[in-house]
Amino acid sequence: MKRRFKVGLLLKIVIAIVLGLTFSTFLPTPGVRIFVTINSIFSNFLSFSIPLIIVGLVAPGIADLGSGAGKLLGITALVAYISTLFAGFFSYFTCLATFPYLLPGGGVHEVSAAGTAAVEATNPLASITSATIPPFFTIDMPPFMDVVSALVFSFILGLGLAALPGRTFKDALNEFGEVINLLIGKVIVPLLPLYIFGIFLKMGAEGQAVQVMSLFLKVIIIIFVMHIALLLIQYVVAGAIAKRNPLKLLRIMLPAYATALGTQSSAATIPVSLQQTIKMGVHPDLAGFVVPLCATIHLSGSILKIVACALAIMWMTPDTFPITFELYAGFIFMLGIAMVAAPGVPGGAIMAALGLLASILGFNAELQALMIALYITMDSFGTAGNVTGGGAIAVIMDKIYRNMLKKGDAETPKIAA
Repeated sequence: MKRRFKVGLLLKIVIAIVLGLTFSTFLPTPGVRIFVTINSIFSNFLSFSIPLIIVGLVAPGIADLGSGAGKLLGITALVAYISTLFAGFFSYFTCLATFPYLLPGGGVHEVSAAGTAAVEATNPLASITSATIPPFFTIDMPPFMDVVSALVFSFILGLGLAALPGRTFKDALNEFGEVINLLIGKVIVPLLPLYIFGIFLKMGAEGQAVQVMSLFLKVIIIIFVMHIALLLIQYVVAGAIAKRNPLKLLRIMLPAYATALGTQSSAATIPVSLQQTIKMGVHPDLAGFVVPLCATIHLSGSILKIVACALAIMWMTPDTFPITFELYAGFIFMLGIAMVAAPGVPGGAIMAALGLLASILGFNAELQALMIALYITMDSFGTAGNVTGGGAIAVIMDKIYRNMLKKGDAETPKIAA
């Protein structure tokens, strides 16, 4: 029996972009409006689903962190969160230093009324922030609660359940999380190529696609360079703490990096990551605890991409989205927590981040779709960064664990499920 070829999400997204740009050259405006209408309905459904996604993923994730290896669990989660935050701020400051030389826009400058038309004429994202080709109709789907309320509710629920010994409510919450995972994996993600097709069809029909694609190519190059630099920094820090050669440690983790590139899943890479982490000299019991945990809570590669992509869009639309450090600091801190909720499907991290992109940065449905397309184009590299960076955390935790053992202050870690 011949094995059927399975088309991955990345390839589907690339095909959708190519077809959208191609169809935009000959499809009449009424035909374009059909797909704009479909996108309008889907984006409203996505907005309705975002609070449910936050509650269904963040709350169980926080609750499950309450059952583990005590102090060691808390230290690992703290180190992973600090690493994720560092990646976010590293991306922010690097992009601010490079974007003025590569991208149009002005980031923080204000545009006078007289200069607005000139800016819109040179701004490739100007049409995306306005409905120049409207849908035939739309269907309102107001969410049950806003994004901030969903986050606060999730924290209260997750932390409360983590402190309680019972399992009944936790099991029910986990089942709700499984429903949300099905919603993402069986409904939202399969429809994303059609959504992306509609976005690029509209962009092409409005004459902005070529400019946007050329600019996003520059952003992809910047993100790839930052991705490599971040891994080097993580292993230099880990090597300094453990007094090991960072380049040797990084070379040992290359098989896990390559596996993550192919699978686009941190969870699917756990067996290889575990094997290579032990080869780095990490205590086997600790590796069996840290590696699966970091596959869930450490997403430095993902946050690096999300911050860079969002900043690029805001940089190119300074009249609509002024950039301030205070705004992005809050976004990065909240995003670091939301990354714990990222489901184990390709593009899961950007799904968990959509609510914050809308509530904090003010991204509309079209800009969120661009974020999804740009993010998934580089999803393999983000996953590889998450997995390989988790190895650096394991090296740091190994040093801490062995010191705790010497003091008799360490519990035997349980193997994470």
